[in-house]
Amino acid sequence: MATLGLSPQEKEAVEAFRRDVVEPSMTSLVVIDFWAEWCGPCKALTPVLEKVTADYAAKGVTLAKVDVDANQFIAAQFQVRSIPTVYAMFQGQLVADLTSARTETQLRTMLDQILRQLPVQSEEAEAEAELEPLIAMAEQVLHDGDNARALSIFEQIAEMAPEHPQIAAGRARALVALGRVDEAEGVLAALPEEAAKGAEIEQARAALALAREVAPVEDLSGLEARAASGDMDARYELAGGQMAAGDRDAATATLLAMIAEDREWNEGAAKARLLKLFEAVGLEDPWVSAQRRKLSAILFG
Repeated sequence: MATLGLSPQEKEAVEAFRRDVVEPSMTSLVVIDFWAEWCGPCKALTPVLEKVTADYAAKGVTLAKVDVDANQFIAAQFQVRSIPTVYAMFQGQLVADLTSARTETQLRTMLDQILRQLPVQSEEAEAEAELEPLIAMAEQVLHDGDNARALSIFEQIAEMAPEHPQIAAGRARALVALGRVDEAEGVLAALPEEAAKGAEIEQARAALALAREVAPVEDLSGLEARAASGDMDARYELAGGQMAAGDRDAATATLLAMIAEDREWNEGAAKARLLKLFEAVGLEDPWVSAQRRKLSAILFG
């Protein structure tokens, strides 16, 4: 913003804007609120802006208020024709018009969309970068079947970020794998509403629901003998016992064989159980992709 030919007051306003808005926007997302003391809608919007930007401070969001009466030159440069007008600035450039967001939910939704697209520096992003390799390690240990060690790692990480949804989901799935279903349910129930909406939490809930549905079988060999005779009820129970024992390959093979023989048995119960298993493992997991191809070959081959 050039200062050549400006009055001393305008130069002062420009320098203040650079200091308070443009420079912080080099690393943060700055929400600029153009307002005036006489503006009723501005006063109604102020608490919303202040609350949401305070909540998003750890995400790298700050609030800058510009009084259009005291800063007419600045308002003119941004072509502010009515107030309240609210913009978002990053790295010295306007990146969004937030004026239409008049409620907390609307403003949060817009900020979330912006933050997903921009490399805004924040405490939260730095913390996430530190947690990422630790979470990946715990997930690999859980994938390898060392459930007790995976739980120990997840619980140590949880001390750093107790409400992190991916960590909570990992803890819950490890607890389910260890047969501690009630504890797993407690972990998920303790999450705040916003943290409990992610896909990773849905995966943990699916694992929990499946664990409550299937029960350990003391004599799998006896059940296998009944299943080998073609008894569909026995085969269905066998699949549940195999799941409870952690043998998802055997459970999947049992269910796929049932579907191939009679996909409509018991109103499609075998397919429904198999899809629950896929959801519990994770729909993006390569193992699930391979099993889904087998299922598709049976259904559409």
